[in-house]
Amino acid sequence: MARYTGAVCRQCRRENQKLFLKGDRCYSDKCALARRSFVPGQHGQNQARKKVSEYGLQLRAKQKAKRYYGVLESQFAHYFEMAERKSGITGENLLRILESRLDNIVYRAGFAMSRKEARQLVLHRHFTVNGQTVNIPSYLVKEGDKVAVRTTDCDKIKECIEKNSARPVPAWLDKDAEKMTANVTKLPERADIDFDIEEHLIVELYSK
Repeated sequence: MARYTGAVCRQCRRENQKLFLKGDRCYSDKCALARRSFVPGQHGQNQARKKVSEYGLQLRAKQKAKRYYGVLESQFAHYFEMAERKSGITGENLLRILESRLDNIVYRAGFAMSRKEARQLVLHRHFTVNGQTVNIPSYLVKEGDKVAVRTTDCDKIKECIEKNSARPVPAWLDKDAEKMTANVTKLPERADIDFDIEEHLIVELYSK
């Protein structure tokens, strides 16, 4: 399945939730969801009247998580298999794996305005993990790893850090804005993930 290349604001409207896919626009009054809080399409304003089936709720939960983290269907299914093999609650394991992706760490630390931009910066070899250059956005960072900007003279990253200075950094990340580094002090618990998702619905969907 190809990566979605359409208007990203339509995805937020489809899920009726801000997925923060458009960078600083999502934090402004220009946010499409704030202006048109109904699903896209000719009959979008009438969708709220329709009764959603159990499968529909499960599917929406999966689609929302996929779009939020910007992963493809095959990637998401692979992460679910990984989560099942780990000890603990499968749904929480799944979210923990998604949060530990390198592109998500870069975004969470404020080095990029969106996860899409974070993927691009990682692909262009702007970041290192424990001193080694990593250009794979899906690289899974572990507890104790140090993510750093490879060259501190990158104007784009400096601009992002300045714009994101007021944005809170997760408690499981230790960020040093001056040195442009972020240490993963621990892997996030469910309470540390501020994403509004019912992960048990995803587990139910894949368990059928």
